[in-house]
Amino acid sequence: MADQGAGTQHLGQQALESYLWGAANLLRGLIDAGDYKQYVFPLLFFKRLSDVWDEDYRKALDETGDRGYAAATANDRFTIPPGAHWTDVRSVARDVGRALLTAFRTIEAANPDRLAGVFGNAPWTDKAQMPDPTLKNLIEHFSRHTLSLAAVPEDELGNAYEYLIKQFADDSGHTAQEFYTNRTLVHLMTKMLQPQAGERIYDPTAGTGGMLISALAEVRRNGDDARTLGLYGQELIATTASVARMNLVLHGIDDFHVAVGNVLSEPAFVERDRLMTFDVILANPPYSIRTWNRAKWSNDPWSRNNLGTPPQGRADYAFLQHILKSLDPRTGRCAILFPHGVLFRQDEAAMRRALIERDLVECVFGLGPNLFYNSPMEACVVVCRTRKPSDRRGRILFIDAVGEVARERAQSFLTPEHQKRILTAYETFADEPGFAAVASNADVLANEGNLSIPRYVRRIDEPDDGARAGGDLRQTWAGFDAGTAAFWRETDSVLDMVERVVAETRPGE
Repeated sequence: MADQGAGTQHLGQQALESYLWGAANLLRGLIDAGDYKQYVFPLLFFKRLSDVWDEDYRKALDETGDRGYAAATANDRFTIPPGAHWTDVRSVARDVGRALLTAFRTIEAANPDRLAGVFGNAPWTDKAQMPDPTLKNLIEHFSRHTLSLAAVPEDELGNAYEYLIKQFADDSGHTAQEFYTNRTLVHLMTKMLQPQAGERIYDPTAGTGGMLISALAEVRRNGDDARTLGLYGQELIATTASVARMNLVLHGIDDFHVAVGNVLSEPAFVERDRLMTFDVILANPPYSIRTWNRAKWSNDPWSRNNLGTPPQGRADYAFLQHILKSLDPRTGRCAILFPHGVLFRQDEAAMRRALIERDLVECVFGLGPNLFYNSPMEACVVVCRTRKPSDRRGRILFIDAVGEVARERAQSFLTPEHQKRILTAYETFADEPGFAAVASNADVLANEGNLSIPRYVRRIDEPDDGARAGGDLRQTWAGFDAGTAAFWRETDSVLDMVERVVAETRPGE
């Protein structure tokens, strides 16, 4: 089965990334950039599985000289049945798409617990879109190098895979947000929650699995045994869920569960007739979606609507309540990326007050603009805990991190210094003029449950009336004193319309 034509030398990170991106370049002009991932990722994954299988086979054969034993040893990691190896497909001259699809389904069937559905559902047999010469070119491109563990260790291939995800996000424009969240922000959110060995980690809108991988990487950085983690995710889009499964495997993760489906209507993880609970939840739910089953939610069989039923025009608080219900009652903590509207919109005020009265909100911090693909919008992160430390009970930390952002070419990001400043403020949990402020739950409730950050953090150069020059329009208006409350309520519906237009640039869940 060995792929004799490939070089076996170790690839540097830059060379590896260039090699992988070269596959996407072969498709440029032939298909939409948003479809690159459904072809390139499965081929990369297929090549990796085959090369690692060969590596295990050769090692066992060299040690024993027994071909049957060597094949059985190679199949211990992932089973590749006869006829379903990369070299088998490479030798096919006609109907290459059919050969690929047959190999994919054969491998999935032989590894049902770990690889079911992992190769996705791309139209491999559609010769009008993907003719034999194009597929042969892709296969020969990937055959140039061996992707064994010795040639490309798991961390290097995992990093290169994340590089591809970002490149596809850059290249596909408005479709990017469905499967990619800014990794510098994900890293910060993960550090705030401090995942520990032995815990269960969950992302209910998992995308390509970046948040789960970040949690695992944080445990590894701390020197703990990441093999004891339980990683769980659910993703609505089947193709994106397949990318997530491949991502986790390529990062060397064996024990994970990524389900496909709508988490609001059909949550996948249940035990003893109740929603499974988790120690850590990281999430970037789709913003303010309008197409969801509100009627079913009002009588939710999982009792997730204990704060109330969100308006049809935005499901943000449905996702929030699903996450809260999924938190372990003793150890649960979550960090959720949201639009700023969840902090102050009037038609969600009753749910927000109930949330604060239950003392679940620990921290709210606002982010700078342009951290999201194809959108200049600012967003915020809401951090909740089911059981706060005693010195934080009855209090909420607000952080105005709008200025903590850097920009390179078309993309904004958080530098290590930005992340450190926000993380230090979170860990210190104290007032820092112009940047952070601690407010009691009673004070927030006296403000009608309004969590808008400018109400509590006044910039040092800010006029006394609380108005802010520039910045996010909603935050500016929300930062006015109580005397402008009537004006705010009257303009709320107009601003909601604007927010919906912006939100529609980001696909649904």
